[in-house]
Amino acid sequence: MALLILSAAYAQGCTLCYTQAAAAAVRMIQALRGGILVLIIPPLFLSVGITVLAYGKRHQFRDAVDALPEDEF
Repeated sequence: MALLILSAAYAQGCTLCYTQAAAAAVRMIQALRGGILVLIIPPLFLSVGITVLAYGKRHQFRDAVDALPEDEF
């Protein structure tokens, strides 16, 4: 029940935002687009950075174990 109420609340905010943006002047629309970029770009870079680090470290432990001589197991 709580999930249904929350989704309805978010839907109202989107409609209000859309209505305000449609009625706004060109300068306000540019500011809205800039705000959207500010909110999207940092998480995108963080996600790409974490993915690159994970991809680079994917064989680190397996390679370390493979490098050990057989008598150290």
